[in-house]
Amino acid sequence: MIDDRSGDPWLREQAVRRERGSDRDWERGALERVLFATLREQRSSRRWGIFFKCLLFLYLFALLYIYLPSSWKTDGIQSGRHTALIDIRGVIADDAQASADNVIESLRDAYKNDKTSGIILRINSPGGSPVQAGEINDEIGRLRKLHPDIPVYAVVTDICASGGYYIAVAADKIFADKASMVGSIGVLMNGFGFVGTMDKLGVERRLLTAGKHKGIMDPFSPMKDEDRALIGDMLESIHQQFIDTVKQGRGDRLKVNDDTFSGLIWTGEQAVENGLIDGLHSADYVARVLIKEEHIVDFTHRRPYLERLTERLGSRFLGEMLDSRTTGLAIE
Repeated sequence: MIDDRSGDPWLREQAVRRERGSDRDWERGALERVLFATLREQRSSRRWGIFFKCLLFLYLFALLYIYLPSSWKTDGIQSGRHTALIDIRGVIADDAQASADNVIESLRDAYKNDKTSGIILRINSPGGSPVQAGEINDEIGRLRKLHPDIPVYAVVTDICASGGYYIAVAADKIFADKASMVGSIGVLMNGFGFVGTMDKLGVERRLLTAGKHKGIMDPFSPMKDEDRALIGDMLESIHQQFIDTVKQGRGDRLKVNDDTFSGLIWTGEQAVENGLIDGLHSADYVARVLIKEEHIVDFTHRRPYLERLTERLGSRFLGEMLDSRTTGLAIE
């Protein structure tokens, strides 16, 4: 406020000018603060915009890489000859990483590459579907005949049981670690029976079928001796197919005794003695010494990351548990 108690007109005029100037300075300062705040906000928005655009680009690039065929990822990368590596890991099943489609695609990519000197099947599998394992075994045999100059070796890491071994016997030679688990040449079909539980709960099972044996594996109905015998015959037939495949693949190297095809599993050392494998060596040794190409290129076909993540979270396991009618046939 203007102090005009002096009564001097000149002093009052100076006071008015000072007050007006002060108001202008305040307005100018406020305007500058607003402008600077706006500029900072715009710069921050631009930086965040650039960040999210880069993030989107990396995400799209990752998706592109994941969905590219394995041959696109490997062709042209290697400057010289190499050893092709194909991982067969986990349960062998139609919807798993180690499915026949995935493994066969990897094999064909490896063989198509004119710089492949040899192929290593690195197996770490407890087994799985006899159909999937059989398809892989057949394809390995077919490709070996087409490319006799490219050797195929199976190398076991932790375990190579049942379906995993079904695949391994198609290779020229099989190697493992002394503590690896090898064998389990057998077949099983599993499920659950809830007949006693249903009786205790007082629940009546009403199963209507067209066909004498249509409800043969129904978990809520008692199993008949006739049905048990039919399933036993089917399992024996598949077991014999497994035995014939092992004998064909191993030939005279296999030392057959009463336990060979009983479903037992052996350590790597025991497997050498039984003729199930040819020696105790790693994938690195096989590439360096036997194939003589130390440079290894991975041709393993991998499923999309999101699908693998979903499987790890257990969604597939949960889905199978919710289906009370699910039964599994496996060479284990």
